[in-house]
Amino acid sequence: MGVSGALGSADPADPFDIESAAVVVTDADQQIVSWSPGAERLIGYPARDVVGQPVASVMADGNLAAAVSGLRRTDRGWTGVLAARHRAGHAVELSIRMCPLVGADGHHGWLVVACDVRDRLEYEFFDAVARGLLVRSPLGIAVLDTELRWKWGNRALAEMEGGRPDDAASPGTITGAGEPAFLGDRHARRALITGQPQVTLDHAPPRPAMARRTRERNFRLRSFFPVRDAEGETLGICLVALHATGQDTARDRLTLLNEASEHIGTTLDLERTVQELAEVVVPRVADFVAIDLLDEVRLDEGRTEAGRPGGPGHGDPTLHRAAHLSIQEDHPEVVVQIGAATRYPARSPQERCLATGKPILEVVSAATSWLVDDSQRWTKLLRLGVHTHLVVPLRARGITMGVVTLLRWKNPDPFDEDDLLLVEELVARAAVCVDNARRFARQHQAALTLQTSLLPPDLPRHNAVEVAYRYLPADTEAGVGGDWFDVIPLSGARVALVVGDVVGHGLHAAASMGRLRAAVQTLADLDLPPDELLTHVDDLVMRLSDEAEAAAQGPVVVGATCVYAVYDPVTRTIVVARAGHPSPAIAHLSEPVEFPDIPAGPPLGLGGLPFESAEITVEEGSIIALYTDGLIEASDRDVDVGMERLCFTLAHPDRPLEELCDIMVRTLLPERPRDDVAFLIARTHALSPDRVVSWDVPADPSAVHVARNNAARQLAQWGLDEVAFTTELIVSELVTNAIKHAYGPIRLRLIHERALICEVSDASHTSPHLRGARITDEGGRGLFLVAQVAQRWGTRHTSDGKTIWTEQQLPDGT
Repeated sequence: MGVSGALGSADPADPFDIESAAVVVTDADQQIVSWSPGAERLIGYPARDVVGQPVASVMADGNLAAAVSGLRRTDRGWTGVLAARHRAGHAVELSIRMCPLVGADGHHGWLVVACDVRDRLEYEFFDAVARGLLVRSPLGIAVLDTELRWKWGNRALAEMEGGRPDDAASPGTITGAGEPAFLGDRHARRALITGQPQVTLDHAPPRPAMARRTRERNFRLRSFFPVRDAEGETLGICLVALHATGQDTARDRLTLLNEASEHIGTTLDLERTVQELAEVVVPRVADFVAIDLLDEVRLDEGRTEAGRPGGPGHGDPTLHRAAHLSIQEDHPEVVVQIGAATRYPARSPQERCLATGKPILEVVSAATSWLVDDSQRWTKLLRLGVHTHLVVPLRARGITMGVVTLLRWKNPDPFDEDDLLLVEELVARAAVCVDNARRFARQHQAALTLQTSLLPPDLPRHNAVEVAYRYLPADTEAGVGGDWFDVIPLSGARVALVVGDVVGHGLHAAASMGRLRAAVQTLADLDLPPDELLTHVDDLVMRLSDEAEAAAQGPVVVGATCVYAVYDPVTRTIVVARAGHPSPAIAHLSEPVEFPDIPAGPPLGLGGLPFESAEITVEEGSIIALYTDGLIEASDRDVDVGMERLCFTLAHPDRPLEELCDIMVRTLLPERPRDDVAFLIARTHALSPDRVVSWDVPADPSAVHVARNNAARQLAQWGLDEVAFTTELIVSELVTNAIKHAYGPIRLRLIHERALICEVSDASHTSPHLRGARITDEGGRGLFLVAQVAQRWGTRHTSDGKTIWTEQQLPDGT
């Protein structure tokens, strides 16, 4: 008989399940009052033939008392075996469970549940096998729920995984029920998703009993498969693990190398990479490992040290401890702490390894010569019982970056040539990852240096706004982005506020950012409206994209977003246009923080789509916040949450701006943002009405004299008599040009700010040009004279004409 025939083709169901078992109810006189379909299937009598009859009528010998006397008393009733008479005439051995029932009249009846004895024996056999497999078997077995958290595990698995059974829980339950499983969760999740069993084979630490049997290689075979209920719904994942030992050294080394390739170099962080190497080596290869890096490698990662890196021409190379790991938690063998300078004696294996670039394997004893010069290491190594010392250079692409030191004392086997080859391969793989991290750190530092050098070192002071800003580069893995900000003084006491973000990261993004910032500054000097300025920047980004594609000989994405706002302290308005950028936030003094509805506009670089601007009135003392999307799109939340937090941080615009910046960083950003973040906040100031005066000028040459006199009187009121002569000259020339060459209403305006601003506006869109007049020319010298006496001058076009403006530097104290 085969196994399937002996055990059955399916797991046996509980024979006492009331849905299938024989259920009989009797009254106090042992008369049958209820008879289930299961009883009819088991004994053959239909209910109509037995209900109302004595129970003894279905007994094999008709003697109820004798049959019941053989039952065993339990806490709640009786159980045992008795014989019934089948309707066909033969006897049927029944397994019985019965308990008393109490009626309303106080009389006792009986509830009897019966099944075939053979079914009960088969069920108990399977139950015993299952309990033995789960509790007493050397197989480690656990059940994880659908969230891959521990639900149950037997004692064997707890011992196998280095845990212990929870004595307070039911037998076999492991500590940590309800906690996330940490072993093989990738394979468990795959089994949960696909519904297919997953089998893995990996290395396992030796059991305590095998600690001295170091030549035996320990493996762990794991199988994950879904657990389903009767309806087929997945309840979780079952894990079955087997701990085995073997002598296949070559396979063990290949397994270790394969795991090392997956475990080492998961990030481009230098510290994490060397720590991953240490975790692979200890305890499977060595009892202790120390990784020391040369100073120049650490400096490449952006650290600044008091000393300079070693190397040719710089004296002896300086090592710093980057990582170490021991099989003992208190690290009794450690002489140098992580981050500290490491100094080895002149004849030590580390010094010889750095000098020759070759690994060194030596036996350690009290007679080891180089230890005599290092009493601290001599004491620690001999006290621990270190017997062999292996030092391997950390070298990749022709560059030696440090040394790796391995010790053994718990493991009684000394390092041999096979161990040396294995460690060399592990360190070589790790060295490539360390070199990649070093190169990436160097590139990241170069990009960060370029980025910060292209950002404004300090923002200009301006009467119209008080500003504060922050720029936070992304973490090392993401790389430096192309975020920028700017504050640009404009004519008429106005100021432009700019924040932008270039697509991508690295040197290319930083360089593109510098070109865009320079372009925005140049276009701002032309006094272009915000929407028109973004149109010109859009053309520039398209040209940059074409240049990048030509250089790369393939498609290259070059794009950016930008918000450009112009604040006028005279009218107390701000005109904003944006290109695919978040809308600025405005914190009013008397109203809640708002995100004004500014037409979004396409990102820069798409071309052919228009930009629009919106004008918003703001009260004095309000705060305008411009920012890049990294501020509100942190990795742990969505944009709506970020905007709510931004509103919260700006809810008190009366606070100092630097304090607001600090609150924004703490509230909105994680410790290591994944994207660059730049933001600029500005508190608005209004220009006092008594600092601005204007006059309408008739289109009559005689009006020049009147305009000059009006300007002189106003300067006298402001106490600016020292600049009256040059101002009268400027007014005379600008008004004369407007009357002679322009048309429409002409207006003269003086603004007393940090400088004295003189503006003459007319309805003509024709711009004047500075030229050098010949000796015989009667005119053409007006703008030349204006340019000589004014600090700055220019033309600003408006929707209804143009404005010629000049700025004059004022004497100190005015």
